Amino acid sequence: MTNHIKVALIGATGKAGSYLLKTLLNQGYTVKALIRNPSSYNYLHPNLEIVRGDIKDLETANELIKNCGVVISALGQAKDEPLIASVAAHNIIKAMNKQQIKRYIFLTGLNIDVPGDKKSMKTVQASTWMKETFPVFVADKEKAFEIVKMSGLDWTMVRLPWIEQTEEVRNLTVSLEDSPGEKISTTDLAHFLIDQILETDFIGKAPFVASL
Repeated sequence: MTNHIKVALIGATGKAGSYLLKTLLNQGYTVKALIRNPSSYNYLHPNLEIVRGDIKDLETANELIKNCGVVISALGQAKDEPLIASVAAHNIIKAMNKQQIKRYIFLTGLNIDVPGDKKSMKTVQASTWMKETFPVFVADKEKAFEIVKMSGLDWTMVRLPWIEQTEEVRNLTVSLEDSPGEKISTTDLAHFLIDQILETDFIGKAPFVASL
């Protein structure tokens, strides 16, 4: 059955985003995907609309989100590129408010802390390593989370362990306190994110997800 909710997708060419895009389309969603270089992107589908540009540009964010019902960001941070998380959050929120769209789902790492966390020693060590190794990147993601928290949107921040690219469907587990595993299947993640489009259990929350 075709789903009539149009999804604005950011990060559609990344590890998580590419699987999410194909799963959305397979489930009957129409997707507007932001692609920086469409000339080098060869995936075609009748329900896929490509928007060329960069989320750091507010006009591009407005064009992407226009006429959509939900925004999902699988945006990553490349080591050799300028900081993106907080700038993207700012532009996404502005565009969503302009278009009167409330539902926003986005991905981040285990290292972002939320009140109520009860992280195991293993998760704490992984978080500490990230903060010590990439302090500027982590600080920017923390800033992005603070921006989203104050936005008034119906947001869900999904916290991830190592992303494993696979078509395999496994046993997905979710926790609001600690990462329940060391890996997440891209296929499990895609299904979880799509479920959040209509589900409300994790609005205003930051679940950890993992595949067992």
